[in-house]
Amino acid sequence: MSGAYVTVTDKNFGEQVLQADKPVIVDFWAPWCTPCLRMAPTFEKLAGEYAGKVTFAKMDTDENPQTQIRLGIQGIPTMIIFRGGKEVDRVVGLVPGEVLKRHLDGVSSHA
Repeated sequence: MSGAYVTVTDKNFGEQVLQADKPVIVDFWAPWCTPCLRMAPTFEKLAGEYAGKVTFAKMDTDENPQTQIRLGIQGIPTMIIFRGGKEVDRVVGLVPGEVLKRHLDGVSSHA
């Protein structure tokens, strides 16, 4: 179901996330991170539910270290919600879908 989200990199982060016309949630993850892999199905399911309201993106922190350093990400998974080019919310760690939905509802209702 990878069509539900976009893959972002250090190179296209500004264009895909900071210049987006609607809120974007970015899942910062790595292939070796078990909590990240456990979070993925929830993230993909919510991407379908919020289609058209919030853009869902994933960034592999191993392949794209510059953005995670710039944003001060110290642990993964970290999901950051951006609106208008600015960070508006951050969720760190493996969380239930309902928790992530509450964060998304707070942002998407202001879109």
